[in-house]
Parts: sequence; C-alpha cells; structure tokens
Amino acid sequence: MVIAGRRTFASWVAGLAVAATLAAGTAQARAATLPAGFRETIALDGLTAPTSVRFAPDGRVFVAEKSGLVKVFDSLADPAPATFADLRTQVHNFHDRGLLGLELDPAFPAKPYVYVLYTHDAAIGATAPRWGTPGATFDGCPTPPGETADGCVVSGRLSRLTAAGDVMTGAEKVLIEDWCNQYPSHTVGSLAFGADGYLYVSGGDGASFNFVDFGQDGSPLNPCGDPPGGVGATLAPPTAEGGALRSQDVRTPGDPAGLDGTLLRVDPATGAGAPGNPFATSSDPNLRRIVATGLRNPFRITTRPGTSEIWAGEVGWNVWEEIDRVPVPADGTIDNFGWPCYEGNARQGGYDSANLSICENLYAQPGTEVRPYFTYSHGATVVPGEGCPTGSGSSAAGVRFYDTGPYPDDYDGALFFADFSRNCIWVMKRTTGTLPSRTAISTFVDGAAGPVDLVVGPTGELFYVDISGGRLRRIEYEPGNQSPVAVATGTPRAGATPLTVRFGSAGSGDPEGDPVTLAWDLDGDGEYDDSTAAAPSFTYTAAGPHVASLQVTDSHGAASRASVTIIAGDTPPRPVITSPTSATRWKVGDTIGFAGSAGDTEDGTLPASALTWSVRLHHCGTSGCHVHPVQTYEGTANGSFAASDHEYPAFLELVLTATDRQGVSATASVRLDPLTAVLTMRTSAAGLKLALNGELLTTPFSRTVIQGSNNSVSAPSPQTVGARTWGFLLWTDLGAQTHNVKVNGATSLSALFLCTAPSLLCTLG
Repeated sequence: MVIAGRRTFASWVAGLAVAATLAAGTAQARAATLPAGFRETIALDGLTAPTSVRFAPDGRVFVAEKSGLVKVFDSLADPAPATFADLRTQVHNFHDRGLLGLELDPAFPAKPYVYVLYTHDAAIGATAPRWGTPGATFDGCPTPPGETADGCVVSGRLSRLTAAGDVMTGAEKVLIEDWCNQYPSHTVGSLAFGADGYLYVSGGDGASFNFVDFGQDGSPLNPCGDPPGGVGATLAPPTAEGGALRSQDVRTPGDPAGLDGTLLRVDPATGAGAPGNPFATSSDPNLRRIVATGLRNPFRITTRPGTSEIWAGEVGWNVWEEIDRVPVPADGTIDNFGWPCYEGNARQGGYDSANLSICENLYAQPGTEVRPYFTYSHGATVVPGEGCPTGSGSSAAGVRFYDTGPYPDDYDGALFFADFSRNCIWVMKRTTGTLPSRTAISTFVDGAAGPVDLVVGPTGELFYVDISGGRLRRIEYEPGNQSPVAVATGTPRAGATPLTVRFGSAGSGDPEGDPVTLAWDLDGDGEYDDSTAAAPSFTYTAAGPHVASLQVTDSHGAASRASVTIIAGDTPPRPVITSPTSATRWKVGDTIGFAGSAGDTEDGTLPASALTWSVRLHHCGTSGCHVHPVQTYEGTANGSFAASDHEYPAFLELVLTATDRQGVSATASVRLDPLTAVLTMRTSAAGLKLALNGELLTTPFSRTVIQGSNNSVSAPSPQTVGARTWGFLLWTDLGAQTHNVKVNGATSLSALFLCTAPSLLCTLG
C-alpha cells in the first residue's frame, strides 16, 4: 500500500506505477476468458479499494473508495484524480463496512448532486466516530465487544453532496439515517435512479453471518433494541424479532419499522417516501419508504432500461445466491422475498428449525413470499461446463442491464451479473419478450478480477470495479480482427545501479491464434527498437524511474502495448515480521500481538510511519479461497488484533507493507491457522434432524469448527420418521430448544426426543 504525504508527487506516481505493473501482470497471467470478439482492458488505475463508479454526462468519472473518499477523474485518460469529498471520519471502514453506494443525479451537472450510501461510524442518531479516529483511513472494532462476538454497533446513512466543479461544496445533507448494523457485514448496499426520477436504496439485515441470529447476542443484549423488550432484553423463540428477523419488520406493526433488509423508493431531495409507494399514507416515515423487504444483503441493484423496475443481486448464506426482481411498486403491496425464513426458493433450515413466530406465520401463508427471479447454488456451476470455480464461496456482487451499444444485437436488453468470490461475470440474454431469459445464460468473463460493481459507460461498454486491484476495467468489443494481448513483466523492478532487469512477455498473444511479433522500448525513448526477444535483459545506469514498454503486433497489423516501471537506484525495503510466527494458532476472540520492522539499503532502518499492517480473513472451499479485508493499521511497528469468528475452513493472514522515501514498497506476510474442534450432533432416535447454524441435517453428523466459535443449534419439533412422531424433550447441555453453543474443544451434543404418536407404536418402543 502506498502512503501519500511522505514524499514528492513524482515519487508517489512512480511508486503507484510499480504497484500497478505488479498487479497488472498478475491479473493478465490469470488469463481472463471472454467470448470471441471481446477483450478486457484497464480503464483507471491506482485506486484504493474502489467500491462503485459512475460516469457523468460531461465526461467525468466519479469513484467511491471504501474508506470514505470520493474521487473524480476529468476523463478515463486522466491519471491524477481530484478528491471530491472526504467522508472518512463519518465512514466506518472495517471488514465489509464502508462507503459502498454512489449515484449521480440524472440531470447532473445541471443538478449538481452526488449521492452516497455508507456505513456510519455511530449508532442511529449519534455522532461519528464511535469506533474509529477522526480523519483516519482505517477504523477498528475493539475487543470487547469484538466484531463477531458482541458486535460493534453502527448504522447506515444516505446523504446528498453538492458539487462545485470537482469538489464538494457546503455541508453533507443527510437524507436518511437508520439500518442498525451489529455485525461486520450485511450493511448498506447501493443506489439507483428509476425512470420515475425517484432514488432506490438497498440495505442489508445487519445480522450475524455465522449463526441463526434472532437478537440473542450483544453487549448489552439486543443492542438494536428489537422487540420484545428493547435494548438489554433477552430475546428467544418464538417471540424474538431481532437479528436477521429485522428483515421482516414490516410484518410486525406493533413497533416502528426499521430499514434493515429492505429496498426503498425515496424523494432524492428529502429522503422521504415517494408518492405511490405501498404505504405512502402510513404515519410511519420508514414504512412510507419501503417497497420490498425480506432481503439479506442486496449488495447491488440496477434498473431495467426505460423503467423503474429494480433488479437486485442478493448475497445468500449457506446455499443460494439470488437475482431478485421488484416490479414498479403497486399501492398497498410490499414485495417480501422471505429472508431469513426463506433462502432461494425453499425454507431456510436454520431459521425454520428455530420455530420463530415471524417465520411460522409466513410459512402458514404459502405464496405470500416473492420467489427470486433466478438462483444458483453454492458448489454448482451457473453454466454447465464453465471454468468459474465453485469451491471458493459465492457472493452476488454486481448487476447491470445492457440497453444498446457496440456489442452484438443479441446483448440488447441483457442482464449482466457478477460473483466476487468466484471472480466471474455472466450474461442473461433475452430470447422473447422484454425480460432476460433464465435459460439463456452464458459465461461472459471467466477470471474477472475482484468484481464488486458493474456499470455501462457512455459509449455502451460494460465496466466493472476491481476492488482487489484498485482498478476500473473495461470490456471492449472488436468485430473482425481482434487486437493482440500485450503483457510485460520485469524482474527485479527496483534496485541499486547499475540495475540489470530481465523482462518477460509471458501471457502475450493473439486471441484468434494469429502469429505475433514483439518489439521492446527498453530505454524509454519512445522507439520500439531495443529488442524483439520474448525475454530480453537491459541494464539501467541512471537512477530514477524508467518505463519499459512492449508492443505486440499480429499478422493483420493490429497492435497492443503494455508497460512496466523500473526504479533504478533504489532497492526495495526489507520488511520483517517478528511476531506472530506461522506456528501461532488461535481461537476466536484471542488477542494476537504483532511486531515488525523494515530495513532499506538507501534509507537505513525505516521509521514506524513507513509501515502498514493488514489483517485478512481467507474463507476457503474445495477449489480455493476468497478474501475478506478485516482491519488495517498505519504507521506503527507493533499492535494487536482479535481473531474473528467465521465458518471453517478459514485462516488469517497478516501482511506488513514497508514503503521507502522514494515510494518503493515491499511486503512480508504470515499465515495464521486456527485451532479447530469437531462438533458432533446426535439425537436419541435414529433419523431425526437437527439444525446447526444454517444447515438442517439428519443425525448423526459432525462439523469441524474453529475453537471459540459461536454456533446456533436447534431441535425442530415435532418430527415424523416412518410411522412415529417425536417431540423434543431436552438437550444434553440443558440449553433451550434453540440456543448458541461456544465450542472450545471436541464437543458432542445430543437432543433427546420422546415418541408422541401413535400411542401403540410409542408403547411398543
């Protein structure tokens, strides 16, 4: 990571170029695969955790970064953006929280309004920062309360900013402050304008992603104050209405409605519910805003062109990802997509087993929940035979309609959707009528780089936001002969003079298989006359940044170029992590101390201000892992963090980045694996089912969990197996029928059932 403010602008740009070249080479080496005629290029670079991008009609490009910065580029050719707004004090940039939603007024810049949706570092109605530091880029969640233990409670905020040129003028106008968020994910989502001129807003449930959460946890208990009982109350089935059940709050009219797990349609000037909303005449201001409910994490939304119809990418829990369709709202009808009582097209096993009245009442009215437009299950491909991985998790992370433009005509009216964990983008095309067809889905980008938002640019091309690489990527279409791909690498990328660099062109080639020729400009004079080899070497004797470029030309004369920046006269720093070591093993909630240093040939021992630490959680499956950023610490040589709770398999990674005075960075990392334990679940009668977290499984069964993890268990009752009906009696740990269990070692838990019917068979035993 590059830390601005400690060096000159020139050296900062040089450092960014080195980082960009490294990441570009890595990404291209992954060989993203697209349909014939399409290719992926980098449109913007040098961003830090971008989350959303919007194109202005005047050519400017607005970018939201997770930390709370909004940047603006004059165009896609602008290498140095201006900072439009700095909301870092207000934004809780931690784990999956941050500035996530961005939108421009449809009449921008005549109406100079920029809308932002972010996790607010404060409880509802309170003042930020609660957990972070004023002006800091990165925020934390201390232990206690612990982000996955009792949770650092924050809120969500929708605001309108006013533009004066490339900067925000005046004060932030807060339109809505709500969305109680206890745990570090499922916070706010995104923004979209409908053809009706109203602003649509999505938000998650703010609940735990580890266990069946009905509001039973926290310090104080039930910190969002959900019924019955308010803050500090002990919530339990069947009456509990907290946690993920906040997504069903519209159905509990005894208390004011919250906005968790909903889609809103509001006046962009005031944030008030729009006319024509289902409950536009309600006395409850939140109820007046809501047009859909029963959502878990509708991270991204989009409108179908020419309509106010909303399509949402809904991030699921254990089994299903969803694409949800919300037609133009009809007066008196709120679409309920069923979460947490339903996931996908079926009952959610964990919440069903808890016998919660909110869910049981919904089950008693089949057909009242709205089914997803499309679903795909974890562990299964979206398109048969595709290369997109299925064992690295799933998270629907982008949806966008394609209206018309340079792509082939069969893309008109199609829906693109992305999955961050699978690093893939698909397209659902129309076959007949106006809606995309569930039977016309194909893989569009296999090997996309960290997609978290999709947007169609002013020339009708699809762009996606690469949060991992800090880039905006463009998907171009070239009918006829396609341009070749150019990939340039250099090793080493920095060092003392004279510096001999070995260059490489691996990954370069022609997508149609045409022969290509290579030409290098290694001395930076703009002439590609230094080498035609695939892997030349060059020695730099002058100190400073040098840009080496590769030109790849196919047999039809089409050419592409790629560059790599070399810093001569400056060797990379040597970061060293002294603690913890890779032998460290942790339980959930353990405090892990860290310490390290960095030396540099030119600068000597680097000060603590040159060091940045990042904690990352890797959630793994059968074919790989996806990464959750947890916390970052800047300008310190030591510190500590608490180990997070998460579904196993998972591990933590601690990364130390050192940056010298010339902007050259290097990293060191250590993998920290958890202590695990086996949790075995049994019942007193064969063939009965128990729920563990979100799964309803036939006993006996076992699961490996991280030691110290918080797991919800439930014994559904009554159950019928064969001719006998069984009723729950008690757990061997004497817990309630639905309760949480912290596993600190090998644990066996049994549920005792009594035969209740028919009496003769029960008597016979």
